Formats: sequence, C-alpha cells, structure tokens
Amino acid sequence: MANAATAAIPVSLLIRRVRERIESGFPLCWVSGEVSNLVQAASGHCYFSLKDANAQVRCVMFRQRVQTVGFRLENGLRVEARVLPGMYEARGEFQLNVDGLRRAGVGDLFERFQRLKEKLEREGLFADDGKRRLPPFPRRIGVVTSPQAAALRDVITTLRRRAPQIDVLIYPATVQGEDSAEQLTAALTQAAQRHAQDQCDVLILCRGGGSLEDLQSFNDEALARAIYASPVPVISGVGHETDFTIADFVADCRAPTPTAAAEMAAPDAAALRARLAELSVQLRRSATRRLEYVSQRLDWLTRRLQHPAQRLAAQADSLRQLQRRLASALMHGNAVRRSQLGSLTQRLLLARPDAAQGARRIDALAHRLTHARRRLLEHKAARVGALASSLEHLNPRAVLARGYSIVSDENGRVVSDARTLEPSQRLTVSFRQGQALTRIESLREQADPVFRSPSEDAG
Repeated sequence: MANAATAAIPVSLLIRRVRERIESGFPLCWVSGEVSNLVQAASGHCYFSLKDANAQVRCVMFRQRVQTVGFRLENGLRVEARVLPGMYEARGEFQLNVDGLRRAGVGDLFERFQRLKEKLEREGLFADDGKRRLPPFPRRIGVVTSPQAAALRDVITTLRRRAPQIDVLIYPATVQGEDSAEQLTAALTQAAQRHAQDQCDVLILCRGGGSLEDLQSFNDEALARAIYASPVPVISGVGHETDFTIADFVADCRAPTPTAAAEMAAPDAAALRARLAELSVQLRRSATRRLEYVSQRLDWLTRRLQHPAQRLAAQADSLRQLQRRLASALMHGNAVRRSQLGSLTQRLLLARPDAAQGARRIDALAHRLTHARRRLLEHKAARVGALASSLEHLNPRAVLARGYSIVSDENGRVVSDARTLEPSQRLTVSFRQGQALTRIESLREQADPVFRSPSEDAG
C-alpha cells in the first residue's frame, strides 16, 4: 500500500491549490504594459496579453468590466490594468483577471475622476429620485457647447429633422482646454439665471468623443454642481457610447452621443403626425358611434313621448286607485285592531286575580306555619333535654359526686395503674370539692377491690 505522504493527487486539485495560494497571496494591484494578442469574444469578454521588454502575461477582462472602459482597446496600446493574479484551471495557465483599465500616463486623471465620482455619489448627486423627467413637447431647447463643434451641427441637424418647430438657443463655451470647465459652468449658470427670459424647456450639454484628457472638462466638480442645481432638465451627450464623464452621472438623462441627446430632447414630428392621424381616425369613429347611439336613444324616447293631458289623466287615475286602496287598508286595519282589542280584554278579565280567595289562602298558610313552628320548637326542646341528660351522665364531676376521686402525678397526667408509681412519689387527689396532696408510702399488687357507694355502706 502506498505511503500517504507520497500518494499522487489529481492535477485539478494541484492547480486549484496553486490558484488559491496565488489569489490569497496577491491582492488587487496595478500593472502597466502593452496590449497584444487582443481577442474580443462574441460573449463580450476580452482576452489579451500585457507585455513589456522582458515578459508577458495572459489577461482576461469580462464583459461587465469591458463596458466601463472609456476608450477603444487596441493592440499596441499602453495601458495600466487593475488586476487580480490567478490561474485558469482548465489549461493550468497563469493569468490576470482585469478589474479596471486606464490609458498609461493618465492614471492620475483617472484616480481624480474616481475620487470625485465617489464623493458626489455619497452626496446624492447621482440618485435616481433627484432626476427630472424630460418635457414631452418642448418649445425651446438650449444647447451648451462650442459653436465650432461638430456635435452642435449634429444636434441642430437632428432637431430640424425631427422637430423643426422647436427653437434652439445656443450658450457658447469651449469644450476642451484649460478654461473650458469654467466656461461650461458659466454657460450653465447663465442658462439657469436667464430661465425666466429664455424659457428653455430642456438643456443639452454635448461634445464629440475624445480621450480622457479631452473629456476632462466634463469631470469638473463645479460643472457637476451647476448641472445638479439647474432649474431646467439637462441631457448629457458627451463623447461616444463608451465614454463616461461626471456630467453623465449628474445629468437628468445620459445620451450615448450628441445626436442621441437631440433625439431624446425633441419628439419625432413624423411619428407625431402619424400618431395624430391615427388618433384622428379613432376620434371620427368614436364620434360616429356616439352620434348613432344618441340618434337611437332619441327615437326610443320619441316613442315614449306622451301628451301632457294624457299623462295628467293617467296620473289622476293612478291617484284615485291609490286613494281607494288606502281607504280599504284603513278599514281593514281598524277591524283587525278592534278584534285584537276584544280578545285582549277577555284574556285580561280571565287573568284578573281573586283577592278574597288569596286572603283566605294566606290565613290558612299562616295558621299552618304557626302550628309547624310550635311543633318544631317542642321537638328541639325535647332533643336538647335528652342530650343534656346524656352529657350529665358523662360529666366527671358527677362521678366525683358519687365518692370517686381522680389521681394525677406531678405532671398532671391521670394515674390509672399503680405499677407506674414509685414510693415517695407525690400525687394529687381531686375530689368533688377541692384537692389533696399525698405521698406514696408503699405499693401493693392485688386485684381491685369492689367499691361501694356511701349509701350502700349505710345500708
């Protein structure tokens, strides 16, 4: 039998133990390198290698994490990845599970973005309950962007195509550069202050796509607070679908592109006209059905229509019939009540008590009660006398009166056997009248003498 210390273990168990050791020994960390061998699977997961001049390692980034990357992942791109070292057990290969990804060299910007995002989220600026609904039919839309931006042309083109009746008001500001964040904040503040005059129903904050540095103006804290404080709903249409900024999280709605922001803000005129035509057809059908129903009801009511004289005559006949029925009901009711009254009177006469007979019965009962009480008292007196006589016979004093006495020792116990006594013992002798103290001189053992009463001795 093989020694337990040298017993073979399955490969899967070995790889699992190695993976557990690696994952427990290395926490999440940042690794920099160049992307190579990039494969984007149909499931949305990304598989690639990170390499530098001396080594390379396989990496996997799952779909949920890929969707948070704000740029297009390509071969040859230098990146910084937040990874968890591990093992792919099916092949026994060492790999890195990528949790987050950022461009190399912009780590500081990304860190600031993350810190600001977490801070504003804790303050509730991203909460859904603070989001406002967009107006379904705006009359004027304000656009905060650069007049030279391609995003503005996309927005205006989309609005003219979908809803040419809507006025467009532009609040100019640069969307990239050192003072772009301040200009964007000032433009939003101006739109809020001129809300009563400009009467914009919704604001679009937009620009085209770009790198993290290009979009840094939209990650400004002051701009985020201006969006949150705006009295008008704000749509953020910054960058492309994969670009995320702080403005996207604070805005009431986030659009993946500026064109999509314009589509969110304005209803489609063609769709509205089609819906209006559909509702018009439904309205005509409903009105036609209503008129047909009213006409039918009018015909029915016309047949029921009666001349006032005929109606009055019919009501007079009905009134006379009701009067006759009322008189008949009154007469019948009175007869029934008279019959009930006679019957109740007869029952009352039969139920009236006879006072004289009651008095005689009371006298008889009183006489019987007196006689019974007397007999009971006599019986009880005789019973008491008998019991008193029996008690007198049992009275110890009566026994003493016949010349007997009671002997008791020093403890008060009655002495009934001379054998329990000792010479010189003191005794108490109780007579009918008084007591005597005595001392035993001697004891004799013999049968009890026959006692005679004093009257027998005299005889």
